[in-house]
Amino acid sequence: METASARLTRASGTSFYYAFRILPQAKRRAIFALYSFCRVVDDCVDEAGGGGEAGLQRWMAEVERAYAGRAETPLGRDLAEALVRFPIPPACFEQIVAGCRMDLTTARYATFEELRAYCSRVASAVGLATIEIFGYRNPATREYARELGLALQLTNILRDVTPDAARGRIYVPLDELARFGVSELQFLEAARTGQHSGSITALLASQGDRARLSHDRAVALLPAEDRRAMASARVMGAVYRELLDEIVRRGYPLGGDKLSVPAWRKAWLTLRTLGASLLGA
Repeated sequence: METASARLTRASGTSFYYAFRILPQAKRRAIFALYSFCRVVDDCVDEAGGGGEAGLQRWMAEVERAYAGRAETPLGRDLAEALVRFPIPPACFEQIVAGCRMDLTTARYATFEELRAYCSRVASAVGLATIEIFGYRNPATREYARELGLALQLTNILRDVTPDAARGRIYVPLDELARFGVSELQFLEAARTGQHSGSITALLASQGDRARLSHDRAVALLPAEDRRAMASARVMGAVYRELLDEIVRRGYPLGGDKLSVPAWRKAWLTLRTLGASLLGA
């Protein structure tokens, strides 16, 4: 029977769905639960009626009950099942919620180091939780998880400039806007209208370069003995690298519909990456 978390994950249309489907059932159920938790706490701060701080506190309390075996919601019970099987540290959930809380209070980041701290919470912490489900032998795989999380989040930031700007948020460091001669108002206007050239294009290209380097670092950090275990994570990386490449090919588009990788392309990337992982490549 399909769990509540599986239904939420499928309905979300996430690019990660194909990566999750290749997992054995127990791991798949656990990753659906983790992903669904990330979705609901993100919705707390992004969606009207999401609950804001009160919503974050409610979900963190449900995580605590899940660890104690006393979950009260369908998602909480799915999490409890996952926590019995896989050693996900409580700190991962605490960091994820702390990152979402930043979206309630912080709409600008002065430097990349400040932005990296945010990404560490909302993305790298998720990576550290997922590898406990996937299973790994080499402790260095944790560094891979951290860097992959950063790469995925930097790609998300480039894809989501327009919807983020509509919420009043800018995830490009302000010192880098200044270096390219772009004001906050100019950036927000470009995000709204989709019209940009020159300095804004160069600014976005610099963000794309950073994301690409992060993807490359993640690939280099994965220990050989854990390549097969990280097949799902590698699919995530491959799909998001394809998304980044598409953003670059289109000249960093703003103002229109959110870009995504076509389903047939995700399926092909999944098969290719899975084949390489099975061969240990």
